[in-house]
Amino acid sequence: MQIPKYKTALIVGAGDGLSASLARLFAREGLKVALAARDINKLGAICTDAGAKAHACDATDPEAVERLFGLVEREFGAPDVVVYNASGRARGAFVDLVAADVAQAIAVSGFGGFLVAQQAARRMLPQAHGAILFTGASASVKGYAQSAPFAMGKFALRGLAQSMARELSPQGIHVAHFVIDGGIRSTTRPERMEPPEKPDSMLDPDAIALSYWNVLQQPRSAWSWELELRPWVEKF
Repeated sequence: MQIPKYKTALIVGAGDGLSASLARLFAREGLKVALAARDINKLGAICTDAGAKAHACDATDPEAVERLFGLVEREFGAPDVVVYNASGRARGAFVDLVAADVAQAIAVSGFGGFLVAQQAARRMLPQAHGAILFTGASASVKGYAQSAPFAMGKFALRGLAQSMARELSPQGIHVAHFVIDGGIRSTTRPERMEPPEKPDSMLDPDAIALSYWNVLQQPRSAWSWELELRPWVEKF
């Protein structure tokens, strides 16, 4: 039973929380790590912890995404693990939503995922090796009130992942979508701290990252295309 070996990871939409946990875990496992975000000023600590290189990139801009992959390829080699963490939101009553804000939210969650995945797949297919991982949310499968743009974008991302998995898995590319169903623990959001009577009621980003890594270690005879993760108290 052959376990896949990976060398270089690119995380797009990087920030604190899950991206930081993934970067640290990948680095501990011996992968070179590259990060991409609109604002890279917030990535200094992650770069230090993971020995990562950060790049500014607008994931909705085809030229910027292509340029990003070219830079990473020259610095580290073509990434054989690509994680898409970016997402866009526009909250509000449906009749009050601004069309431009909705278009941008869908572009970040859905179209950006397509652009990043296409550049990744073009580099992975000649080697018949690689993994493309998409970070979804509760909204990937459930549309909530006053959150239509987020649901639209996340539904699109999930459909993209499913279509890609069916097309690319037989060609050696592992495509997986993760439904993160619950709040992620963060020290910067004290209003959502866990109540003492319900410990572990929020998702630990390190635990989420471990699940991503476990999926990456799956032999191709038993690949997952989707994994749902939620804390023990979450209703579904």
